[in-house]
Amino acid sequence: MGDLSSAFESISSADVDPDADWSLPGWLYTDPEYFALEMDKVIRPSWQIVCHESDIPAAGDYRTLEYLGESVVTVRGEDGQIRAFANVCRHRAMRLVEGHAGCVKKFVCPYHAWVFETDGRLSGVPMKSDYPALKLEENGLAPVSVEVWRGFVFVRLEDRGFPSVAEMMAPFEEEVAPYRFEEMRRISDVRLRERAVNWKNVGDNYTDNLHIPVAHDGLTRIFGRSYEISDHGWADRMKGDLVEKPSANFWERFYQTHLPDVPHLPPESRQRWLYYKLWPNIAFDIYADQIDFMQWLPVSPTTTVLREMAFALPDDRREMKLVRYANWRVNRVVNQEDTWLIERIQKGMASKTYGAGPIGASEVCLRSFARKIRAIVPEARLHKAPPAGWSRK
Repeated sequence: MGDLSSAFESISSADVDPDADWSLPGWLYTDPEYFALEMDKVIRPSWQIVCHESDIPAAGDYRTLEYLGESVVTVRGEDGQIRAFANVCRHRAMRLVEGHAGCVKKFVCPYHAWVFETDGRLSGVPMKSDYPALKLEENGLAPVSVEVWRGFVFVRLEDRGFPSVAEMMAPFEEEVAPYRFEEMRRISDVRLRERAVNWKNVGDNYTDNLHIPVAHDGLTRIFGRSYEISDHGWADRMKGDLVEKPSANFWERFYQTHLPDVPHLPPESRQRWLYYKLWPNIAFDIYADQIDFMQWLPVSPTTTVLREMAFALPDDRREMKLVRYANWRVNRVVNQEDTWLIERIQKGMASKTYGAGPIGASEVCLRSFARKIRAIVPEARLHKAPPAGWSRK
Protein backbone atom coordinates (compact mmCIF):
# COMPACT_ATOMS: atom_id res chain seq x y z
CA MET A 1 0.00 0.00 0.00
CA GLY A 2 3.03 2.30 0.25
CA ASP A 3 3.76 5.00 2.81
CA LEU A 4 2.46 8.57 2.84
CA SER A 5 5.80 10.12 1.89
CA SER A 6 5.80 8.31 -1.44
CA ALA A 7 2.11 9.09 -1.83
CA PHE A 8 2.76 12.83 -1.39
CA GLU A 9 5.52 12.67 -3.99
CA SER A 10 3.02 11.13 -6.38
CA ILE A 11 0.40 13.75 -5.58
CA SER A 12 2.75 16.68 -6.12
CA SER A 13 4.57 15.27 -9.14
CA ALA A 14 3.78 16.06 -12.75
CA ASP A 15 3.31 12.36 -13.56
CA VAL A 16 0.14 11.56 -15.43
CA ASP A 17 -2.40 9.69 -13.33
CA PRO A 18 -3.22 6.53 -15.34
CA ASP A 19 -6.72 6.56 -13.88
CA ALA A 20 -7.33 10.30 -14.29
CA ASP A 21 -10.34 9.74 -16.55
CA TRP A 22 -12.13 7.54 -14.00
CA SER A 23 -13.98 8.45 -10.84
CA LEU A 24 -13.34 6.66 -7.57
CA PRO A 25 -15.07 3.25 -7.71
CA GLY A 26 -18.30 2.57 -5.88
CA TRP A 27 -16.89 0.01 -3.44
CA LEU A 28 -14.86 2.75 -1.75
CA TYR A 29 -18.17 4.26 -0.60
CA THR A 30 -19.52 1.13 1.10
CA ASP A 31 -16.70 -1.26 2.07
CA PRO A 32 -15.94 -1.51 5.84
CA GLU A 33 -12.36 -2.74 5.35
CA TYR A 34 -11.51 0.13 3.05
CA PHE A 35 -13.27 2.58 5.37
CA ALA A 36 -11.08 1.57 8.33
CA LEU A 37 -7.90 2.07 6.30
CA GLU A 38 -9.13 5.40 4.92
CA MET A 39 -9.88 6.71 8.40
CA ASP A 40 -6.31 5.88 9.46
CA LYS A 41 -4.59 7.28 6.38
CA VAL A 42 -6.85 10.20 5.42
CA ILE A 43 -9.00 11.50 8.29
CA ARG A 44 -6.82 10.95 11.38
CA PRO A 45 -3.89 12.93 9.89
CA SER A 46 -6.09 15.75 8.55
CA TRP A 47 -6.95 19.11 10.09
CA GLN A 48 -10.47 19.48 11.46
CA ILE A 49 -12.12 22.76 12.41
CA VAL A 50 -13.33 23.14 16.00
CA CYS A 51 -14.46 26.75 16.44
CA HIS A 52 -13.43 30.39 16.14
CA GLU A 53 -10.96 31.69 18.71
CA SER A 54 -13.65 34.17 19.83
CA ASP A 55 -15.70 31.14 20.97
CA ILE A 56 -13.13 30.57 23.72
CA PRO A 57 -12.23 34.16 24.68
CA ALA A 58 -11.36 33.72 28.39
CA ALA A 59 -9.06 31.44 30.33
CA GLY A 60 -10.74 28.08 30.87
CA ASP A 61 -13.22 28.42 27.99
CA TYR A 62 -13.33 25.25 25.93
CA ARG A 63 -14.97 23.67 22.90
CA THR A 64 -15.08 19.99 22.03
CA LEU A 65 -15.04 18.01 18.81
CA GLU A 66 -15.90 14.33 18.51
CA TYR A 67 -14.93 12.11 15.58
CA LEU A 68 -13.38 8.72 14.86
CA GLY A 69 -14.17 7.60 18.38
CA GLU A 70 -12.09 10.43 19.83
CA SER A 71 -13.16 13.45 21.86
CA VAL A 72 -10.89 16.48 21.62
CA VAL A 73 -11.17 19.43 24.01
CA THR A 74 -9.73 22.75 22.83
CA VAL A 75 -9.16 25.19 25.69
CA ARG A 76 -7.68 28.64 26.32
CA GLY A 77 -5.08 28.49 29.08
CA GLU A 78 -4.30 30.96 31.84
CA ASP A 79 -1.51 32.29 29.62
CA GLY A 80 -3.96 33.01 26.78
CA GLN A 81 -2.66 30.18 24.61
CA ILE A 82 -5.07 27.85 22.84
CA ARG A 83 -4.26 24.16 23.31
CA ALA A 84 -6.02 20.90 22.58
CA PHE A 85 -6.03 17.59 24.42
CA ALA A 86 -7.69 14.22 24.30
CA ASN A 87 -10.77 14.47 26.51
CA VAL A 88 -9.57 11.44 28.47
CA CYS A 89 -8.39 11.16 32.08
CA ARG A 90 -5.01 9.44 32.32
CA HIS A 91 -6.20 7.29 35.24
CA ARG A 92 -9.18 5.22 34.04
CA ALA A 93 -9.97 6.90 30.71
CA MET A 94 -13.01 8.80 31.98
CA ARG A 95 -14.31 11.69 29.88
CA LEU A 96 -13.35 14.92 31.63
CA VAL A 97 -16.04 17.19 30.16
CA GLU A 98 -19.36 16.72 28.37
CA GLY A 99 -21.14 18.78 25.75
CA HIS A 100 -19.98 21.13 23.02
CA ALA A 101 -18.70 23.96 25.20
CA GLY A 102 -18.04 25.16 28.73
CA CYS A 103 -15.61 26.88 31.09
CA VAL A 104 -13.36 25.40 33.79
CA LYS A 105 -10.70 26.62 36.17
CA LYS A 106 -9.22 23.14 36.08
CA PHE A 107 -10.27 19.83 34.56
CA VAL A 108 -11.47 17.63 37.42
CA CYS A 109 -12.24 14.04 36.52
CA PRO A 110 -15.79 13.16 37.63
CA TYR A 111 -14.73 9.56 38.35
CA HIS A 112 -11.83 9.83 40.85
CA ALA A 113 -11.23 13.61 41.02
CA TRP A 114 -7.83 13.66 39.34
CA VAL A 115 -7.03 17.31 38.52
CA PHE A 116 -5.50 18.64 35.30
CA GLU A 117 -4.54 22.25 34.58
CA THR A 118 -5.73 23.99 31.42
CA ASP A 119 -2.21 23.60 30.04
CA GLY A 120 -2.60 19.83 30.41
CA ARG A 121 -0.45 19.26 33.52
CA LEU A 122 -1.60 16.70 36.06
CA SER A 123 -1.62 18.69 39.30
CA GLY A 124 -3.74 16.74 41.77
CA VAL A 125 -4.25 13.06 42.62
CA PRO A 126 -6.27 11.95 45.67
CA MET A 127 -4.38 9.32 47.67
CA LYS A 128 -1.28 10.02 45.57
CA SER A 129 0.90 7.78 47.76
CA ASP A 130 -1.29 4.84 46.69
CA TYR A 131 0.30 4.93 43.20
CA PRO A 132 3.97 3.97 43.58
CA ALA A 133 4.69 4.15 39.82
CA LEU A 134 2.94 7.47 39.23
CA LYS A 135 4.92 10.45 37.99
CA LEU A 136 2.78 13.58 37.64
CA GLU A 137 4.98 15.06 34.91
CA GLU A 138 4.50 11.96 32.73
CA ASN A 139 0.72 11.72 33.06
CA GLY A 140 -0.61 15.02 31.83
CA LEU A 141 -3.39 15.14 29.27
CA ALA A 142 -2.46 13.74 25.87
CA PRO A 143 -1.81 16.75 23.59
CA VAL A 144 -3.45 17.21 20.20
CA SER A 145 -1.94 19.45 17.52
CA VAL A 146 -3.57 22.88 17.08
CA GLU A 147 -3.45 25.39 14.23
CA VAL A 148 -5.14 28.79 14.26
CA TRP A 149 -5.71 30.22 10.79
CA ARG A 150 -7.32 33.66 10.49
CA GLY A 151 -9.13 33.20 13.80
CA PHE A 152 -10.38 29.67 13.16
CA VAL A 153 -9.10 26.85 15.38
CA PHE A 154 -8.19 23.48 13.86
CA VAL A 155 -6.95 20.24 15.43
CA ARG A 156 -5.24 17.15 14.07
CA LEU A 157 -5.11 13.74 15.74
CA GLU A 158 -1.88 12.64 14.09
CA ASP A 159 0.88 14.21 11.98
CA ARG A 160 1.42 12.26 8.78
CA GLY A 161 2.75 15.13 6.69
CA PHE A 162 -0.40 16.71 5.25
CA PRO A 163 -0.08 20.47 4.63
CA SER A 164 -1.21 23.01 7.20
CA VAL A 165 -4.43 24.96 6.78
CA ALA A 166 -2.36 28.06 6.02
CA GLU A 167 -0.51 26.18 3.28
CA MET A 168 -3.75 24.91 1.76
CA MET A 169 -5.28 28.39 1.77
CA ALA A 170 -2.14 30.21 0.62
CA PRO A 171 -3.40 30.63 -2.99
CA PHE A 172 -6.43 32.56 -1.71
CA GLU A 173 -4.96 34.84 0.96
CA GLU A 174 -5.38 38.03 -1.08
CA GLU A 175 -9.00 37.16 -1.85
CA VAL A 176 -9.82 36.15 1.74
CA ALA A 177 -8.13 39.04 3.60
CA PRO A 178 -10.86 41.70 3.05
CA TYR A 179 -13.50 39.53 4.73
CA ARG A 180 -11.74 40.02 8.12
CA PHE A 181 -12.32 36.50 9.41
CA GLU A 182 -10.42 37.26 12.61
CA GLU A 183 -13.02 39.88 13.61
CA MET A 184 -16.02 37.64 12.98
CA ARG A 185 -18.25 36.25 15.70
CA ARG A 186 -20.52 33.23 15.75
CA ILE A 187 -24.14 33.92 14.80
CA SER A 188 -25.41 30.33 15.14
CA ASP A 189 -24.40 27.48 17.39
CA VAL A 190 -23.10 24.19 16.08
CA ARG A 191 -25.56 22.22 13.98
CA LEU A 192 -25.16 18.44 13.61
CA ARG A 193 -27.06 16.62 10.86
CA GLU A 194 -26.66 12.92 10.20
CA ARG A 195 -26.80 11.69 6.61
CA ALA A 196 -27.00 8.11 5.32
CA VAL A 197 -24.06 8.58 2.97
CA ASN A 198 -20.34 7.97 2.78
CA TRP A 199 -18.33 11.08 3.67
CA LYS A 200 -16.76 11.28 0.20
CA ASN A 201 -20.17 11.63 -1.41
CA VAL A 202 -20.70 14.88 0.50
CA GLY A 203 -17.40 16.34 -0.68
CA ASP A 204 -17.78 15.04 -4.23
CA ASN A 205 -21.15 16.75 -4.52
CA TYR A 206 -19.83 19.98 -2.97
CA THR A 207 -17.25 20.44 -5.73
CA ASP A 208 -19.30 18.99 -8.59
CA ASN A 209 -19.96 21.74 -11.12
CA LEU A 210 -22.05 19.85 -13.65
CA HIS A 211 -25.05 19.27 -11.40
CA ILE A 212 -25.67 22.96 -10.63
CA PRO A 213 -27.78 23.80 -13.74
CA VAL A 214 -29.50 20.41 -13.58
CA ALA A 215 -30.44 20.07 -9.90
CA HIS A 216 -30.30 23.57 -8.36
CA ASP A 217 -32.86 25.85 -10.01
CA GLY A 218 -32.41 28.53 -7.36
CA LEU A 219 -28.64 28.79 -7.74
CA THR A 220 -29.06 28.84 -11.50
CA ARG A 221 -31.52 31.73 -11.23
CA ILE A 222 -29.22 33.86 -9.06
CA PHE A 223 -25.88 32.91 -10.67
CA GLY A 224 -26.85 32.67 -14.30
CA ARG A 225 -23.84 31.26 -16.15
CA SER A 226 -21.23 32.66 -13.75
CA TYR A 227 -20.62 29.53 -11.66
CA GLU A 228 -17.11 28.14 -12.00
CA ILE A 229 -14.70 25.81 -10.20
CA SER A 230 -10.92 25.49 -10.00
CA ASP A 231 -8.46 23.10 -8.38
CA HIS A 232 -5.53 24.51 -6.39
CA GLY A 233 -3.76 21.43 -5.11
CA TRP A 234 -4.98 20.80 -1.58
CA ALA A 235 -7.94 23.19 -1.81
CA ASP A 236 -10.68 23.85 -4.36
CA ARG A 237 -12.35 27.14 -5.20
CA MET A 238 -15.92 27.59 -6.43
CA LYS A 239 -17.75 30.86 -7.06
CA GLY A 240 -20.93 32.33 -8.47
CA ASP A 241 -21.74 36.00 -9.05
CA LEU A 242 -25.28 37.24 -8.43
CA VAL A 243 -27.02 38.36 -11.60
CA GLU A 244 -28.88 41.67 -11.82
CA LYS A 245 -32.11 40.14 -13.14
CA PRO A 246 -34.45 39.72 -10.14
CA SER A 247 -35.35 36.11 -9.41
CA ALA A 248 -38.97 34.96 -9.55
CA ASN A 249 -38.44 33.36 -6.13
CA PHE A 250 -39.26 35.68 -3.20
CA TRP A 251 -36.28 34.93 -0.95
CA GLU A 252 -33.78 34.87 -3.80
CA ARG A 253 -35.13 38.21 -5.04
CA PHE A 254 -35.11 39.64 -1.50
CA TYR A 255 -31.44 38.74 -1.10
CA GLN A 256 -30.53 40.16 -4.52
CA THR A 257 -32.29 43.48 -3.96
CA HIS A 258 -31.79 44.12 -0.23
CA LEU A 259 -28.19 43.12 0.45
CA PRO A 260 -26.84 46.24 2.19
CA ASP A 261 -23.57 47.95 1.37
CA VAL A 262 -20.44 46.10 2.54
CA PRO A 263 -17.69 48.66 1.93
CA HIS A 264 -14.92 46.56 3.48
CA LEU A 265 -15.12 44.21 0.48
CA PRO A 266 -13.79 45.00 -3.00
CA PRO A 267 -16.56 45.62 -5.57
CA GLU A 268 -16.20 42.22 -7.25
CA SER A 269 -16.78 40.42 -3.92
CA ARG A 270 -19.94 42.24 -2.85
CA GLN A 271 -22.22 40.23 -5.15
CA ARG A 272 -20.21 37.01 -5.06
CA TRP A 273 -20.87 33.70 -3.34
CA LEU A 274 -17.49 32.09 -2.78
CA TYR A 275 -16.74 28.54 -1.70
CA TYR A 276 -13.53 26.80 -0.64
CA LYS A 277 -13.13 23.11 0.03
CA LEU A 278 -10.04 22.10 2.01
CA TRP A 279 -8.58 18.62 1.99
CA PRO A 280 -10.26 16.35 2.76
CA ASN A 281 -13.61 17.22 4.40
CA ILE A 282 -13.94 20.93 5.29
CA ALA A 283 -15.65 23.74 3.41
CA PHE A 284 -16.11 27.49 3.84
CA ASP A 285 -19.16 29.15 2.27
CA ILE A 286 -18.32 32.86 2.03
CA TYR A 287 -20.92 35.55 1.37
CA ALA A 288 -20.84 39.32 1.69
CA ASP A 289 -23.24 39.07 4.66
CA GLN A 290 -21.77 36.08 6.55
CA ILE A 291 -19.69 32.91 6.25
CA ASP A 292 -20.49 29.32 7.13
CA PHE A 293 -18.17 26.42 7.69
CA MET A 294 -19.17 22.82 7.11
CA GLN A 295 -17.29 19.60 7.72
CA TRP A 296 -18.47 16.11 7.00
CA LEU A 297 -17.31 13.72 9.71
CA PRO A 298 -17.33 10.00 8.86
CA VAL A 299 -19.19 7.70 11.24
CA SER A 300 -19.33 4.48 9.20
CA PRO A 301 -18.94 3.55 5.53
CA THR A 302 -22.50 4.69 4.94
CA THR A 303 -23.10 7.32 7.66
CA THR A 304 -21.75 10.85 7.96
CA VAL A 305 -22.44 13.72 10.35
CA LEU A 306 -22.49 17.23 8.89
CA ARG A 307 -21.18 19.78 11.39
CA GLU A 308 -21.86 23.47 10.71
CA MET A 309 -21.59 26.95 12.24
CA ALA A 310 -22.17 30.45 10.87
CA PHE A 311 -20.08 33.58 11.55
CA ALA A 312 -20.27 37.24 10.61
CA LEU A 313 -18.85 40.64 11.37
CA PRO A 314 -20.90 42.46 14.04
CA ASP A 315 -23.63 44.38 12.21
CA ASP A 316 -26.88 45.51 13.85
CA ARG A 317 -28.50 46.88 10.70
CA ARG A 318 -32.04 45.53 10.31
CA GLU A 319 -31.56 44.96 6.59
CA MET A 320 -28.44 42.87 7.25
CA LYS A 321 -30.33 40.66 9.69
CA LEU A 322 -33.12 40.16 7.15
CA VAL A 323 -30.66 39.40 4.36
CA ARG A 324 -28.92 36.79 6.52
CA TYR A 325 -32.31 35.17 7.07
CA ALA A 326 -32.95 35.24 3.32
CA ASN A 327 -29.56 33.62 2.78
CA TRP A 328 -30.59 30.81 5.11
CA ARG A 329 -33.93 30.34 3.32
CA VAL A 330 -32.20 30.09 -0.06
CA ASN A 331 -29.52 27.69 1.11
CA ARG A 332 -31.99 25.55 3.05
CA VAL A 333 -33.53 24.61 -0.29
CA VAL A 334 -30.09 23.95 -1.78
CA ASN A 335 -29.26 21.66 1.16
CA GLN A 336 -32.52 19.75 0.72
CA GLU A 337 -31.76 19.27 -2.96
CA ASP A 338 -28.23 18.07 -2.23
CA THR A 339 -29.43 15.66 0.45
CA TRP A 340 -31.87 14.09 -2.00
CA LEU A 341 -29.06 13.70 -4.55
CA ILE A 342 -26.32 12.25 -2.35
CA GLU A 343 -28.61 9.75 -0.62
CA ARG A 344 -29.57 8.32 -3.98
CA ILE A 345 -25.99 8.35 -5.21
CA GLN A 346 -25.03 6.39 -2.09
CA LYS A 347 -27.61 3.73 -2.92
CA GLY A 348 -26.25 3.54 -6.46
CA MET A 349 -22.70 3.08 -5.19
CA ALA A 350 -23.86 -0.14 -3.48
CA SER A 351 -25.02 -1.67 -6.77
CA LYS A 352 -22.90 -4.56 -8.03
CA THR A 353 -23.42 -3.21 -11.55
CA TYR A 354 -21.37 -0.09 -10.77
CA GLY A 355 -17.61 -0.06 -10.92
CA ALA A 356 -16.12 3.35 -11.66
CA GLY A 357 -17.62 6.04 -13.86
CA PRO A 358 -15.92 8.11 -16.55
CA ILE A 359 -15.00 11.59 -15.37
CA GLY A 360 -14.99 14.69 -17.54
CA ALA A 361 -12.00 16.91 -18.22
CA SER A 362 -13.90 19.85 -16.73
CA GLU A 363 -14.47 18.02 -13.43
CA VAL A 364 -11.12 19.23 -12.13
CA CYS A 365 -11.97 19.13 -8.42
CA LEU A 366 -13.23 15.56 -8.53
CA ARG A 367 -10.11 14.60 -10.48
CA SER A 368 -7.85 16.24 -7.91
CA PHE A 369 -9.52 14.52 -4.96
CA ALA A 370 -9.51 11.11 -6.63
CA ARG A 371 -5.83 11.49 -7.50
CA LYS A 372 -4.95 12.05 -3.84
CA ILE A 373 -7.02 9.11 -2.62
CA ARG A 374 -5.45 6.77 -5.20
CA ALA A 375 -1.96 7.96 -4.27
CA ILE A 376 -2.56 7.31 -0.56
CA VAL A 377 -4.38 3.98 -1.02
CA PRO A 378 -3.33 2.39 -4.35
CA GLU A 379 -6.09 -0.25 -4.07
CA ALA A 380 -8.51 2.62 -4.70
CA ARG A 381 -7.60 2.19 -8.37
CA LEU A 382 -9.43 -1.16 -8.48
CA HIS A 383 -12.87 -0.85 -10.04
CA LYS A 384 -14.11 -3.79 -7.98
CA ALA A 385 -13.38 -4.68 -4.36
CA PRO A 386 -10.48 -7.10 -3.80
CA PRO A 387 -10.97 -10.24 -1.66
CA ALA A 388 -11.51 -9.62 2.05
CA GLY A 389 -8.32 -9.23 4.08
CA TRP A 390 -6.49 -7.26 1.38
CA SER A 391 -5.62 -4.40 3.75
CA ARG A 392 -3.71 -6.71 6.10
CA LYS A 393 -1.40 -8.10 3.42
